[in-house]
Amino acid sequence: MILIGLTGGIGSGKSTVAALLSELGAFVIDGDRVAREMQQPGSVALKEIGERFDGVICADGSLDRARLAAIVFADAAELADLNRIMLPKIHAEIERRIDEHRPSGDVVVLDLPLLAENPRSDLDGTVVVDVPEDVAVQRLVSARGMSESDARARIARQASREERRMIANRIIDNSGSAEDLRKAVDEVWSWMRSLQNDGGAR
Repeated sequence: MILIGLTGGIGSGKSTVAALLSELGAFVIDGDRVAREMQQPGSVALKEIGERFDGVICADGSLDRARLAAIVFADAAELADLNRIMLPKIHAEIERRIDEHRPSGDVVVLDLPLLAENPRSDLDGTVVVDVPEDVAVQRLVSARGMSESDARARIARQASREERRMIANRIIDNSGSAEDLRKAVDEVWSWMRSLQNDGGAR
């Protein structure tokens, strides 16, 4: 198994890159998807979130993600509390999924938004999807309907571009066209496959 970290700031297009890598043959473990799966009605995580944050559980028992996001991205202490609830559970489930693939020859991609903030020592390489902040803001406003101030606040809560780039073995510039992105992903996929022959790029 080759274990690759994939990260990028909000609005960078990291999820698009993950989807392209999956099409090429990578097994992708999506940290955000793991989190959503663990926040289903009746889960331990959702119960703890509901006890800590007022008004974030809908009448049908599901999580009001927009309300929770509005709370935690406006206050670093609130975000820290959410992370204390969720991160250990997410980490345990991710490790379980990695362990399932250790005997394989797969390229396993860990799609983790907070990889720069929470580095791992067991990766064979790290890929960072990078865009200028103004490009990310524009995408968040147009595609997700955020206000510019909300978009910039969320970006400010994450690691800086420089911090992410420092951990990268490969950087994908996603400020161009869809064709440019696919070409860059193809090149990175070739690099990932080459690691299977030389033992990684730690």
